[in-house]
Amino acid sequence: MNTKTSSDAGSLKRGVVLLKLLATAGRKGLALTELATKAQLPHPSAHRVLGQLVAEKLAVHSAETRRYRLGPLAFELGVAGSTMHDIRDLCDGAMSELARETGDTVYLVVRSGFDAVCMHRREGEFPIRALVLEVGSRRPLGVGAGGLAILAAIPEEERAEIIERVAPSLPAFGKLTAQDLAEACLSSREEGAAVIQNRVSLGVRAVGVAFHDSMGQAVGALSVAALTQRINQRRTQQIAGLLRKATQEVEVLMRKRTRV
Repeated sequence: MNTKTSSDAGSLKRGVVLLKLLATAGRKGLALTELATKAQLPHPSAHRVLGQLVAEKLAVHSAETRRYRLGPLAFELGVAGSTMHDIRDLCDGAMSELARETGDTVYLVVRSGFDAVCMHRREGEFPIRALVLEVGSRRPLGVGAGGLAILAAIPEEERAEIIERVAPSLPAFGKLTAQDLAEACLSSREEGAAVIQNRVSLGVRAVGVAFHDSMGQAVGALSVAALTQRINQRRTQQIAGLLRKATQEVEVLMRKRTRV
């Protein structure tokens, strides 16, 4: 048996485990002790592999906080991968079905830093359509129903950082405040869906539900928007149920793609 090959494979596996942990740590990162514990690795092994990741720019280490975060190469690889694995093809079937069942407009938004970007849209058959988002448009996380669903699904500490970051741009959207957004996130978590009305477009109500990648990170959301008259409280709950089913289907497809 080639000892070097076996050792390299073991280091690679440990590196992947540590990268997955860093991917869930957010901007704050994790300390060596936390990483070693979560990865079930001896401190010297974790420290050695982290050193290799830092050398390759897959991770960065702050001498001030003594914490590790994902490095710039991880971002670059993610961008490159996204061009080969377009999430729209995974969501299109569920979105088409939602548009057929509701008759209204269905949107796919994904997280991009502190923003939510509209990636795809499917229109239902109802003649008056709520075309409130153009494909490619970008808004602060939390403003639209999809962005609010994503923000609400993010862990509390990171969510607070995002709200603080986007706060200066919020008043442009219905005089929204950071406090309003924080409260909307709590309501969305309790209800299992994000609901907004008259925030971005007058006379429009929208419902959104987030979906997660294979590491449990909220990466995108599906939402349905329609005239306020078409979405009363009862229908809001019905649409939320349809969205939860659709996002579960998307998550299954994402897990299958990850295993390929």
